Amino acid sequence: MFPECLDDVIPADHACRVIDAFVDSLDMAMLGFIRSVAAATGRPGYDPRDLLKLYLYGYLQQVRSSRRLEAECHRNIEVMWLLNRLSPDHKVIAEFRRLHRDAITRAGARLIQWARSQAMLQGGWVAIDGSKFRAVSSQKRVLAREALRRYLAGLDDADRPAVETAVMPDPEPEARLMRTAQEGNKPAYNVQTAVETQTGLIVAHEVTTEATDNRSLWPMVERVQGVLDSSELHVIADAGYSSGEQARRCEEAGIVTHIPANRAVNTQGDGTLFDRSAFAYDAATDTFRCPAGDMLARKQVARRDRSVIYAARASRCTACDLKPQCTTAKQRFVSRHWDDDVLQRMHARATPELMRLRRCTVERPFAELKERLFGRRFLLRGLAGAACEMALGVMAFNLKRLMSLLGAVALVQRLQPA
Repeated sequence: MFPECLDDVIPADHACRVIDAFVDSLDMAMLGFIRSVAAATGRPGYDPRDLLKLYLYGYLQQVRSSRRLEAECHRNIEVMWLLNRLSPDHKVIAEFRRLHRDAITRAGARLIQWARSQAMLQGGWVAIDGSKFRAVSSQKRVLAREALRRYLAGLDDADRPAVETAVMPDPEPEARLMRTAQEGNKPAYNVQTAVETQTGLIVAHEVTTEATDNRSLWPMVERVQGVLDSSELHVIADAGYSSGEQARRCEEAGIVTHIPANRAVNTQGDGTLFDRSAFAYDAATDTFRCPAGDMLARKQVARRDRSVIYAARASRCTACDLKPQCTTAKQRFVSRHWDDDVLQRMHARATPELMRLRRCTVERPFAELKERLFGRRFLLRGLAGAACEMALGVMAFNLKRLMSLLGAVALVQRLQPA
């Protein structure tokens, strides 16, 4: 039933030909793949190129399990063409992914470097966002781990080793409870991505255990700097990345950030009292001026949240006619972040047009990664396993995006050596 040549049934614009051309263009030994060159003696192992091609095809087709990939090798004509009718078993397939986690990540970075060499990444604008992906670990196990950690914190040092040895090890100790949009608090990892606005390519990504995004701005900017060759880098993100300390580091490095400042709102008096914005700051005297014209002087420094507290004089507040509209306390307090000037500049640049650009740029890749590639959860345990899966998923997404931008036939021609 098969044609004599499988090449006859694979169209010229098929994704398999793109995968084949891309993987064949890689220097597998330089990237760190084992057995990239066959030994002179003994039975040769599977070429890592074939197994990487199999995984990229699987992630594009929503097939991630090693057992299901093994089945595809026996029944899928496209896979037979891609692997030259090789049929590795599921243990070989799974072991390849386990042994080559770092090499797979470097292969994905090589794809972005190739896109940059083709003059496709010259805009210097990226959008950064994070999303939660479910981990393999169960919610009960994570809750039990957190309860145990609190219990051990209350024990004497002499009693702790005996209790710790009596507890069964957690196969995925890094997963944390995080709030997901669809399921509430679940064991998950926070996946950060930086997407180039012109091409929609994911130029950098990271799998983290951070439950929020406010400490991820500078780490992601550093990753993007290592990829994009641009004299001026513009970063767009939502208010979840509003961190004065990290925004200042970006500004000092010449990075232009466009992020709304996440400021606290005065909730006393059912939100009807004067907000902080009603108080004008004077940098020369380091004071605030209240709506009634009185000064609020520096009172104390809160190093934990990097803010300075300013207080009005209680005697002036008591006699002020505007006090019912200002505070229910004895006197009014106003806080100012150490990096408030940086936050204000960053906030002023976050225009509604750029926020729409952020949504259009960064939310589509996450939707496709979750729905088409991952089904909203990882298969591999641990942070390293999740990072390997995400590297494969991002590489598959970028290949698909490049096919959309250039066309499969043109992409294959560009990937082939001159």
